Amino acid sequence: MSTPADYFRELFEHSDDPWAFDRRWYEQRKRDLTLACLPRQYYARAFEPGCANGVLSQALAQRCDSLLAMDLTPRAVELATARLAPFEHVEVCQGGLPQAWPAGHFDLIVLSEMGYYLDPQAWVQVVERAAASLAEGGHVLACHWLHPDRGGTAAG
Repeated sequence: MSTPADYFRELFEHSDDPWAFDRRWYEQRKRDLTLACLPRQYYARAFEPGCANGVLSQALAQRCDSLLAMDLTPRAVELATARLAPFEHVEVCQGGLPQAWPAGHFDLIVLSEMGYYLDPQAWVQVVERAAASLAEGGHVLACHWLHPDRGGTAAG
């Protein structure tokens, strides 16, 4: 991860929902569009790095047999674990990309709102690892904000 871990730790020290995933219309709309972009209704094994507090993960969990959600920040992992507790087929772990890429193959990899936190070299590594771990016929979905980051504020 190119952005220092302390940046994310500090965001979660001030709020359990630093990007207002649960409150902002933009976030709900983006989540709906992200899910609508998936070419299949259901996936066998999915990976969502940068899951934050697990809001998108909760929706993904309803569309796959197995979901691995990962975040760099211990508080985010704790929040996502609590949110996803009803889903026995979901595992939440702590780790940052590109170093902590998990083993195995996935038929869905969701890279949502994380690319701009990586420097170009790290982003290339993530893309290469995604390509190498994508199951035949699998999909990678990438969604990224194209404007300056507001530091995780709930504005907008």
